[in-house]
Amino acid sequence: MNPYSIDTRHGTDNQHSFSNGNCLPYTGVPFGMNYFAPQTNGDNGSWWFNPRDHIFQGFRLTHQPSPWMGDFSYFVLLPYNGSLKEETLFHAQSSYRPDESVFNPCYLEITEQRYQLTTRLIPSMYGGVLTARYTQPEAKLLLSLPGKYHLRIEDAHTVSGSIIDYAGCEDADFTFYFTLHFKEPLLKETWLEKSGDNNVVSFSFGNIEEQIVQFGTSFISGAQAKLNLSREVHWQPEDYLAHSNAQWKDYLSRIEIQDQNAERYSTFYHNLYRAFLFPQTFYEKDENDRAIHYDTLAKQVKQGVLYTNNGFWDTYKTVYPLYSLIAQDKYEEMLEGFLTSYRESGYLPKWLSPDERGLMPGTLIDAVIADAAVKNIRPDLMPEFLEAMLKGATIQSKHSNYGRQGTDDYLKYGYVPANYHESVNHTLDYCYSDFCISQVAKQLNDTATAEHYQKQAKNFLTIFDPKKGFMRAKLTDGQFKEPFNCYSWGEDYAEGSSWQSSFAVYHDFKGLIEAFGGPEKFQQKLIDLCNQKPTFDVSGYGFEIHEMSEMAAIDFGQLAISNQPSFHFPYLFSYLGKPEFAQPLIKQLMTQTFNDSFTGYPGDEDNGSMASWYIFSSLGMYPVCPGSAEYVIGMPLFDKATLHLSNGKSVMITADPNQEQHQFVDHIHFNDTPYDALFFKHEDLLSGAKIDFSLGTVPRPKSYTDEQLPFSI
Repeated sequence: MNPYSIDTRHGTDNQHSFSNGNCLPYTGVPFGMNYFAPQTNGDNGSWWFNPRDHIFQGFRLTHQPSPWMGDFSYFVLLPYNGSLKEETLFHAQSSYRPDESVFNPCYLEITEQRYQLTTRLIPSMYGGVLTARYTQPEAKLLLSLPGKYHLRIEDAHTVSGSIIDYAGCEDADFTFYFTLHFKEPLLKETWLEKSGDNNVVSFSFGNIEEQIVQFGTSFISGAQAKLNLSREVHWQPEDYLAHSNAQWKDYLSRIEIQDQNAERYSTFYHNLYRAFLFPQTFYEKDENDRAIHYDTLAKQVKQGVLYTNNGFWDTYKTVYPLYSLIAQDKYEEMLEGFLTSYRESGYLPKWLSPDERGLMPGTLIDAVIADAAVKNIRPDLMPEFLEAMLKGATIQSKHSNYGRQGTDDYLKYGYVPANYHESVNHTLDYCYSDFCISQVAKQLNDTATAEHYQKQAKNFLTIFDPKKGFMRAKLTDGQFKEPFNCYSWGEDYAEGSSWQSSFAVYHDFKGLIEAFGGPEKFQQKLIDLCNQKPTFDVSGYGFEIHEMSEMAAIDFGQLAISNQPSFHFPYLFSYLGKPEFAQPLIKQLMTQTFNDSFTGYPGDEDNGSMASWYIFSSLGMYPVCPGSAEYVIGMPLFDKATLHLSNGKSVMITADPNQEQHQFVDHIHFNDTPYDALFFKHEDLLSGAKIDFSLGTVPRPKSYTDEQLPFSI
């Protein structure tokens, strides 16, 4: 796959009230410490880029994982010519032609129409290079520093600096350091050092035709930024490009697709690019090539790897199961980084940006750990991870950002009471985390812990109302909270209503089906979920949030594929032995709500989670329950797909015949043998596999044994 064919503007046409991905057009190496994107409107808060804008304000070095989190440690570089009426970004900005610009993972290239100035930016892990080709006199570079900054001119070719600006951090003085090296010298400035707050600074080069600016960055120190640059200062721009291109080719070639539909092919690879952006690298290498990082709690530099910009509530479902197949080496290092976060904060991370932000219910990193444990990924880390998981499950932190909320009450009542915000989701997520703890304990032969937490994983039954057929908030006296409205979003539910929140029992759908009163009633509930209007009530929030708007924009009933809680809904029919109900639905979700355009997603593409949902679903399988080492079989989209696994083996998946009318899986062969189970095992895939799906135009209902149904405890 050629990385240059990826248009990073996929899913970037958004506003705060409606999301088509809420993506930014990131250029950077996979899992890079920094990303770069054109800024088109810096006055628009977190939505500072839109692909339909024709104004270019400069290349923004960004660490924004989501508009809802905001940016940190960022600045903007804008080459320009001549003098300005006022030295501001507004007075310097230029129009540009989006259709004539280059947006791909490896480099950005934009021509500023005002100055007839073409600039190319190529990233590296800790820096990059900017080449500006001037055609008018008085070549200059504007550096916009939206925060508390300090600059120093080291010599005619070098400027060092630092900036403090962040959306949230434990360290009020959290500093980002950088050094700029100019190939052509600076004109003599009247200053050697400058400090200020939220300002722009201009650098002049005289009448030159080309300037090459190399830069190094660091979260550790100015000296480290210089060290990071020193490792690349001998590179030419083409060397930067070769390194960036090679890394993206490596990751994008790990899954090969063959299909007659060019748009679907393109959509797949745009999603695969998104899957390798987050979490971002948050460690650097010292002079002895040892990993070091900045601990924002201790305000010290420490040894070890660290990662940031990741919300586990979103990503545990799809991103890390994908890494377990095709990026296991990176998964292994990320686990090491998450353990670093635990050692330094006392709790496992939930939403890092740059450090713990404490958002969303649950402690769903537990699923990332359990999935690794049952797949034998970093078994050496599991004893300490189990210790960390148990602490989170039993000890309430005094700081609301860390660990579980309502821990003591959950242990007392078996559920999180309604006096806690989003109590239903907290309860269900803790049940699932308890299952994850039991799975890790099993791997470590800790039978007593495994049995205790497997039993506790059934606590979802305490808040299930069999009369209403929904999970409901409970008071401390054991009574359900009244009144109840199944369409009401918020309050007791996270980013949804009881419709979106009542099926988060990933580890025990067999138990949930029994609680509903059996397979027929559960099937009817799933049909009701899909076959209704996308009705919602705003009373819990008091206003319409964008997730409501996105669900209402498509006619899939209460199946809000726009947000993570609904990701697994189509696959639930397989737990009833009725996969034929799911297959057309999965195909329609893939083909009708995803594409390769500026509006290519049905909702927020959070840190690779929605992209990875598409990747898995298009391959014909989905990890409903991370921690089970199973993938529920769905509906393949492509004629042929080949996964190049991390262990060197391959999984080849074919679908034939494969036209629009082929909406059902007729039968499957696994390594040329008829396959009747409704799931694939991770260990079987790792052995190398050839999976042939024979598709049909009408369903072929079958009967399944309990052993052929997907995992339940």
